[in-house]
Amino acid sequence: MSVAASARHGVAEVIAAMKAIGLDIGDYRLSLYSLFAALVVAVLLYVAVRVVLRAIKWVLRRNRQIDDTQRILAEKLIAIALFTLALLFGVDLLGIDLTALAVFSGAAGLAIGFGLQKTVGNLIAGIILLMDRSIKPGDVIVVGDAASMGVATLGGVPNVGYVAKIGVRAVSVVTRDGKKHLIPNELLMTQAVENWSYSSRDVRVRMRVPVPYDCDLRLAQRLMVEAARTNPRILSDPEPVVWIIGFGERAVEHELRYWISDPEAGLGNIQGSVFLDIWDRFGEAGIRIPYPRQDIRFVSDGDAPE
Repeated sequence: MSVAASARHGVAEVIAAMKAIGLDIGDYRLSLYSLFAALVVAVLLYVAVRVVLRAIKWVLRRNRQIDDTQRILAEKLIAIALFTLALLFGVDLLGIDLTALAVFSGAAGLAIGFGLQKTVGNLIAGIILLMDRSIKPGDVIVVGDAASMGVATLGGVPNVGYVAKIGVRAVSVVTRDGKKHLIPNELLMTQAVENWSYSSRDVRVRMRVPVPYDCDLRLAQRLMVEAARTNPRILSDPEPVVWIIGFGERAVEHELRYWISDPEAGLGNIQGSVFLDIWDRFGEAGIRIPYPRQDIRFVSDGDAPE
């Protein structure tokens, strides 16, 4: 007997032994060989789908006629279609009779449906987000602690971050402090989201600056505007402006307003830079920054009110 014939004979014996180990489910025979064959087919189909997806992604990324949002949407839809076709092809290739497992597959499908309800909802929400392009990779949005949305502030400054990736389950948002927030796609669909880059990347920043009553208000306003104009991150169009917003107990309250086009670079740093510049200019002009104080008056018993 040749080596090839003996090898075939040995393989046949192994296959026969694997087929002998198993159990019967109705008219269907579930053996060790069928499980091994299913595993091999699943691995081969998965590898084939991944290779095809990588090739499709390479082609889509070389296409300059579509933007990143359209490319991500196309990749997700193609991935869903390929994995569905691979599943159907694998079932047909293995010759699995799904009718024989109708009861089991129905119960398993019901359990899986309840378990993956949120996952499927997040998947559909992610596709909708990519289709209507309300949130795109690179957008700047306001995020809160954990996964809660809303105008969260850190020391009075909105906690903003840029959208790094729109995944199958969640949107990855990276904030200025280096934290990565994973916000479920479904949450972005059902709650209000503050997107600073939806129509334009320009964002207006407001800063409250108190000025004492005994100074030249027009000079103080001019110094505040000059401090904003000299900052390289602040846009010259629209120009920075300053307005009186109220007469306080110790100071005239002003609000300095200016526009920036890179909110992802930080808000606290630019406000701190402008405040420091205003401090220096006020000091050179002899304008003091008012601070809270209390006046205490001592009266004698004869002067005390009745």
